[in-house]
Amino acid sequence: MDPLTLLLLLPVVGAVVVAVLPDNRPALLRYTAIGAALLTLVYALSLLTQFDLAAPGSQLSVHHVWNSQLGTAFALGVDGFSLPLVLLTTLLVLMAMLASHMITHHVKGYYLLLLLLEAATMGVFMAQDWGLFYVFWELVLIPLFFLIDRWGGKNRQTAALNFVLYTMGGSVFMLLALLMLFDATPSHAFSFAAMAEGAKSLSTGEQTVIFLGLLIGFGVKMPIFPLHGWLPLAHVEAPSPVSILLSGILLKMGSYGLLRAIEILPAAAHALQNVLFTIGVIGLLYGGLLAWRQSDMKKMIAYSSVSHMGVVLIGIATLNTYGIIGALYQMVAHGLVAGATFMLIGLLYERTHTRDINDYGSLIRVTPRFAFLIILAFVGGVGLPSTAGFVAELHVLIGGFQQWGWAIVALSLGVLITATYSIRTIKQLYTGPMRLDMQQVEDLRPLEWIAAGTLIVGMLVLGFYPAPLLDLITLAAEPFVAAVTLHAPAISGGAMP
Repeated sequence: MDPLTLLLLLPVVGAVVVAVLPDNRPALLRYTAIGAALLTLVYALSLLTQFDLAAPGSQLSVHHVWNSQLGTAFALGVDGFSLPLVLLTTLLVLMAMLASHMITHHVKGYYLLLLLLEAATMGVFMAQDWGLFYVFWELVLIPLFFLIDRWGGKNRQTAALNFVLYTMGGSVFMLLALLMLFDATPSHAFSFAAMAEGAKSLSTGEQTVIFLGLLIGFGVKMPIFPLHGWLPLAHVEAPSPVSILLSGILLKMGSYGLLRAIEILPAAAHALQNVLFTIGVIGLLYGGLLAWRQSDMKKMIAYSSVSHMGVVLIGIATLNTYGIIGALYQMVAHGLVAGATFMLIGLLYERTHTRDINDYGSLIRVTPRFAFLIILAFVGGVGLPSTAGFVAELHVLIGGFQQWGWAIVALSLGVLITATYSIRTIKQLYTGPMRLDMQQVEDLRPLEWIAAGTLIVGMLVLGFYPAPLLDLITLAAEPFVAAVTLHAPAISGGAMP
């Protein structure tokens, strides 16, 4: 069996094993799921030894005809864009499981859905066929809906329904755009390569219409302003381990899809370049300002994710190498930081039953491990030097300056806003008078310390030593930018002969 199919099947097999285990053995169910997730992570890491850093393009590819009438195939592959996100997915799913000990009802269903979610998400990142991509894209929705609806807070059903309606609404536009591309493809195939070739025959106007449909579909998931309405409620109501995956992985699906859309519709991307930049800046500042206003820590981190994904969109909009590298690096950096922050805030809420920062004070005296990791998580969110976020934002800043000059100063303003609410939160949590009801708060347990600490260490390692990940991303970014730059001028005036 080829490596990518095996990687895709590992969590599915784990889910099947969990499904046949007895319901009255929650510990067995939990450790079986953790074992499956750990095995998936280890195998995903082993793919690095098979990946050739000297060979651009998709690698470890597999292609089996799925439906010859529709031109769809079971086609998988990884490159410098998708492999880091596959690794991020396997890591965050494992860490989310380690932080899921508070799940005590319907344990079997919970871990089964997490494993299926992992498989579907990896499928999105590895698909090399738009038909297969769309199937995996929609499959992600099913486990997430039930994870929020069954294990969320008091408004969980509203949050789950809101999430589904937003996502399905965006998916309709995506499907229509893909059907238009399919119709323009002479071979009537859904493969990435065939659709990219077919798009060359379209005028800039036609490409732009199709691109806007894809932008809406992917923009809901990122999310971009003003398509972010589902995010705050979903994060607040979802159990914290699910919030880790929502912010750490789901948002990256949208930005990854947008990169693939630009790859096949370069003229549209150039035509809408300034629009994408403007939307990114609005999201960066709007998300930051709303995060600043929140006292609910989960809602604050949710809005901060809108701000951080604004940085990703700005990087993508540059359409140059520095910006694209920065956008991909920011996806990974934000996945680690947001995952750690949601985990720590969720574990703190489990102990105190409040997310309002005004209810805390001087916790550093009773929870030093919590204090240490939360401070590092917020430092990573700001993007200070020695963190992965700094490397990402520096690349986006350079790429943005090359494209728009001093207009990119908006990025610096967004960083200042992030620093403001981060410092306020740290101050509120760990300084001031000690509240009587906070004196007995339990510090991080060993497994919690390992799970959150792993994400924080990952953020710091990628900040101190970014070269390996930069090399991997650059392998895909340079040919991506070259192709977008080459084809856009050739078709910007109309249809190619």
